[in-house]
Amino acid sequence: MNELDFSFIEYPDYILTETSTKIKSKNLGEKFALIQSFFMDYLKEYHIPVNLIRLEGTNSLKIQQHQRFPFYIKILNVVDKRTAKLFSKKEGEVLTLPIIEYHYLQPNNSLISESHIISFDLSSVEDLKVMNRICSKVNAVLKSFFERRDLQLAEFVCCFGKKGNKVMLVDDFTPKSIKAIPVNGNNGDNIDPYKLNNAQSLKKYTDLLYNLMSL
Repeated sequence: MNELDFSFIEYPDYILTETSTKIKSKNLGEKFALIQSFFMDYLKEYHIPVNLIRLEGTNSLKIQQHQRFPFYIKILNVVDKRTAKLFSKKEGEVLTLPIIEYHYLQPNNSLISESHIISFDLSSVEDLKVMNRICSKVNAVLKSFFERRDLQLAEFVCCFGKKGNKVMLVDDFTPKSIKAIPVNGNNGDNIDPYKLNNAQSLKKYTDLLYNLMSL
Protein backbone atom coordinates (compact mmCIF):
# COMPACT_ATOMS: atom_id res chain seq x y z
CA MET A 1 0.00 0.00 0.00
CA ASN A 2 1.53 3.31 -1.07
CA GLU A 3 0.91 6.78 0.33
CA LEU A 4 -1.84 7.44 -2.23
CA ASP A 5 -3.92 4.57 -0.82
CA PHE A 6 -4.55 6.08 2.59
CA SER A 7 -5.31 9.33 4.38
CA PHE A 8 -5.90 10.51 7.94
CA ILE A 9 -8.84 11.75 10.01
CA GLU A 10 -8.08 13.96 13.00
CA TYR A 11 -10.68 14.59 15.69
CA PRO A 12 -10.51 18.00 17.41
CA ASP A 13 -11.41 18.67 21.04
CA TYR A 14 -14.75 20.16 20.04
CA ILE A 15 -17.91 19.49 18.05
CA LEU A 16 -20.12 21.81 16.04
CA THR A 17 -23.84 21.70 16.77
CA GLU A 18 -26.55 22.04 14.13
CA THR A 19 -26.48 25.79 14.79
CA SER A 20 -22.68 25.84 14.23
CA THR A 21 -22.02 26.43 17.92
CA LYS A 22 -18.61 25.11 18.96
CA ILE A 23 -18.62 22.98 22.13
CA LYS A 24 -15.22 22.15 23.57
CA SER A 25 -14.24 19.35 25.94
CA LYS A 26 -10.81 18.28 27.16
CA ASN A 27 -9.40 15.19 25.40
CA LEU A 28 -12.55 14.95 23.27
CA GLY A 29 -10.64 14.28 20.05
CA GLU A 30 -8.72 11.40 21.63
CA LYS A 31 -11.91 9.80 22.94
CA PHE A 32 -13.75 10.23 19.63
CA ALA A 33 -10.86 8.58 17.78
CA LEU A 34 -10.76 5.67 20.24
CA ILE A 35 -14.54 5.15 20.11
CA GLN A 36 -14.61 5.25 16.30
CA SER A 37 -11.63 2.89 16.12
CA PHE A 38 -13.18 0.50 18.64
CA PHE A 39 -16.50 0.16 16.80
CA MET A 40 -14.84 -0.12 13.39
CA ASP A 41 -12.56 -2.91 14.66
CA TYR A 42 -15.54 -4.55 16.35
CA LEU A 43 -17.53 -4.57 13.10
CA LYS A 44 -14.51 -5.98 11.25
CA GLU A 45 -14.81 -9.08 13.44
CA TYR A 46 -18.21 -9.67 11.83
CA HIS A 47 -16.73 -9.35 8.32
CA ILE A 48 -18.25 -5.92 7.74
CA PRO A 49 -16.08 -3.88 5.32
CA VAL A 50 -14.68 -0.70 6.88
CA ASN A 51 -12.07 1.81 5.78
CA LEU A 52 -10.12 1.90 9.05
CA ILE A 53 -6.49 0.82 8.87
CA ARG A 54 -5.47 1.66 12.44
CA LEU A 55 -5.43 4.22 15.21
CA GLU A 56 -2.61 6.69 14.57
CA GLY A 57 -1.35 8.82 17.45
CA THR A 58 -3.76 10.09 20.09
CA ASN A 59 -6.59 11.61 18.06
CA SER A 60 -6.02 10.44 14.49
CA LEU A 61 -7.12 7.47 12.39
CA LYS A 62 -5.35 6.09 9.37
CA ILE A 63 -7.96 5.15 6.80
CA GLN A 64 -8.12 3.63 3.34
CA GLN A 65 -8.58 6.24 0.64
CA HIS A 66 -12.02 6.19 -0.97
CA GLN A 67 -14.64 8.15 -2.89
CA ARG A 68 -17.37 9.13 -0.45
CA PHE A 69 -21.05 8.82 -1.34
CA PRO A 70 -22.86 12.19 -0.97
CA PHE A 71 -25.54 10.84 1.40
CA TYR A 72 -25.71 8.92 4.64
CA ILE A 73 -28.12 6.32 5.99
CA LYS A 74 -29.76 6.71 9.38
CA ILE A 75 -31.18 3.68 11.17
CA LEU A 76 -33.77 4.27 13.88
CA ASN A 77 -34.79 1.57 16.36
CA VAL A 78 -36.99 3.86 18.43
CA VAL A 79 -39.42 6.61 17.48
CA ASP A 80 -37.63 9.96 17.34
CA LYS A 81 -39.20 13.38 17.87
CA ARG A 82 -39.94 14.05 14.18
CA THR A 83 -41.44 10.60 13.58
CA ALA A 84 -43.52 10.82 16.76
CA LYS A 85 -45.08 14.09 15.61
CA LEU A 86 -45.64 12.89 12.05
CA PHE A 87 -47.32 9.60 12.95
CA SER A 88 -48.81 10.51 16.37
CA LYS A 89 -46.59 8.02 18.16
CA LYS A 90 -44.91 8.19 21.54
CA GLU A 91 -41.34 9.48 21.37
CA GLY A 92 -38.91 6.77 22.49
CA GLU A 93 -41.26 3.90 21.60
CA VAL A 94 -39.28 0.84 20.49
CA LEU A 95 -39.93 -0.11 16.87
CA THR A 96 -40.67 -3.68 15.78
CA LEU A 97 -38.73 -3.05 12.57
CA PRO A 98 -36.09 -0.34 12.16
CA ILE A 99 -36.74 2.76 10.08
CA ILE A 100 -34.14 3.42 7.39
CA GLU A 101 -33.70 7.01 6.25
CA TYR A 102 -31.52 8.50 3.52
CA HIS A 103 -30.10 11.98 4.02
CA TYR A 104 -28.47 14.04 1.29
CA LEU A 105 -25.47 15.90 2.68
CA GLN A 106 -25.96 19.08 0.66
CA PRO A 107 -27.17 21.56 1.50
CA ASN A 108 -28.77 20.65 4.83
CA ASN A 109 -28.81 16.87 5.29
CA SER A 110 -32.19 16.76 3.54
CA LEU A 111 -34.32 13.62 3.82
CA ILE A 112 -34.49 11.86 0.44
CA SER A 113 -35.75 8.56 -0.99
CA GLU A 114 -34.12 5.64 -2.77
CA SER A 115 -35.63 7.00 -5.98
CA HIS A 116 -33.75 10.29 -5.54
CA ILE A 117 -30.50 8.38 -5.04
CA ILE A 118 -30.96 6.30 -8.19
CA SER A 119 -32.54 9.00 -10.38
CA PHE A 120 -29.81 11.54 -9.68
CA ASP A 121 -27.01 8.98 -9.92
CA LEU A 122 -25.86 9.34 -6.31
CA SER A 123 -25.31 5.58 -6.27
CA SER A 124 -25.94 2.59 -8.48
CA VAL A 125 -28.78 0.23 -7.62
CA GLU A 126 -26.26 -2.52 -6.84
CA ASP A 127 -24.18 -0.36 -4.51
CA LEU A 128 -27.28 0.86 -2.67
CA LYS A 129 -28.36 -2.74 -2.12
CA VAL A 130 -24.94 -3.48 -0.64
CA MET A 131 -25.21 -0.46 1.68
CA ASN A 132 -28.66 -1.52 2.85
CA ARG A 133 -27.42 -5.04 3.60
CA ILE A 134 -24.46 -3.66 5.52
CA CYS A 135 -26.72 -1.34 7.53
CA SER A 136 -28.98 -4.24 8.45
CA LYS A 137 -26.02 -6.31 9.65
CA VAL A 138 -24.46 -3.40 11.54
CA ASN A 139 -27.78 -2.78 13.27
CA ALA A 140 -28.06 -6.40 14.40
CA VAL A 141 -24.47 -6.48 15.64
CA LEU A 142 -24.59 -3.16 17.51
CA LYS A 143 -28.06 -3.72 18.99
CA SER A 144 -26.75 -6.91 20.55
CA PHE A 145 -23.60 -5.12 21.76
CA PHE A 146 -25.60 -2.42 23.55
CA GLU A 147 -28.27 -4.76 24.92
CA ARG A 148 -25.60 -6.80 26.68
CA ARG A 149 -24.67 -3.55 28.41
CA ASP A 150 -28.28 -2.69 29.36
CA LEU A 151 -28.62 -0.03 26.68
CA GLN A 152 -31.02 0.34 23.78
CA LEU A 153 -29.47 1.39 20.48
CA ALA A 154 -31.93 4.12 19.55
CA GLU A 155 -30.29 5.26 16.32
CA PHE A 156 -27.01 5.57 14.46
CA VAL A 157 -25.65 6.76 11.14
CA CYS A 158 -23.76 4.85 8.46
CA CYS A 159 -21.66 6.77 5.93
CA PHE A 160 -20.20 4.93 2.96
CA GLY A 161 -17.37 5.22 0.50
CA LYS A 162 -16.09 3.20 -2.42
CA LYS A 163 -12.65 2.20 -3.64
CA GLY A 164 -12.58 0.29 -6.89
CA ASN A 165 -15.53 -2.09 -6.69
CA LYS A 166 -15.58 -2.24 -2.89
CA VAL A 167 -18.26 -0.42 -0.87
CA MET A 168 -17.24 0.17 2.75
CA LEU A 169 -18.25 1.94 5.94
CA VAL A 170 -16.32 5.15 6.49
CA ASP A 171 -18.21 6.82 9.41
CA ASP A 172 -19.75 7.61 11.91
CA PHE A 173 -19.55 5.67 15.16
CA THR A 174 -19.01 8.54 17.54
CA PRO A 175 -21.25 10.22 20.16
CA LYS A 176 -22.56 12.55 17.44
CA SER A 177 -24.12 9.62 15.59
CA ILE A 178 -24.73 6.80 18.07
CA LYS A 179 -27.71 7.41 20.32
CA ALA A 180 -28.03 4.83 23.11
CA ILE A 181 -30.47 4.99 26.00
CA PRO A 182 -31.01 2.79 29.09
CA VAL A 183 -33.16 -0.28 28.43
CA ASN A 184 -35.28 0.37 31.51
CA GLY A 185 -35.82 3.99 30.56
CA ASN A 186 -34.32 5.18 33.84
CA ASN A 187 -31.52 7.58 33.03
CA GLY A 188 -30.28 8.52 36.47
CA ASP A 189 -27.28 10.37 35.11
CA ASN A 190 -29.52 12.64 33.03
CA ILE A 191 -27.54 11.93 29.88
CA ASP A 192 -29.64 12.74 26.84
CA PRO A 193 -27.72 11.71 23.69
CA TYR A 194 -30.00 13.95 21.61
CA LYS A 195 -29.05 17.07 23.56
CA LEU A 196 -25.28 17.36 23.53
CA ASN A 197 -25.52 21.14 23.65
CA ASN A 198 -22.99 21.96 26.36
CA ALA A 199 -19.57 20.76 27.48
CA GLN A 200 -20.93 18.84 30.48
CA SER A 201 -23.50 16.78 28.56
CA LEU A 202 -21.02 16.15 25.74
CA LYS A 203 -18.38 14.89 28.19
CA LYS A 204 -20.82 12.68 30.11
CA TYR A 205 -22.20 10.97 27.03
CA THR A 206 -18.78 10.60 25.43
CA ASP A 207 -17.48 9.01 28.63
CA LEU A 208 -20.49 6.67 28.66
CA LEU A 209 -19.58 5.28 25.22
CA TYR A 210 -15.87 5.40 25.99
CA ASN A 211 -16.30 3.30 29.12
CA LEU A 212 -18.32 0.68 27.25
CA MET A 213 -15.17 -0.37 25.45
CA SER A 214 -13.85 -2.04 28.60
CA LEU A 215 -17.08 -3.90 29.47
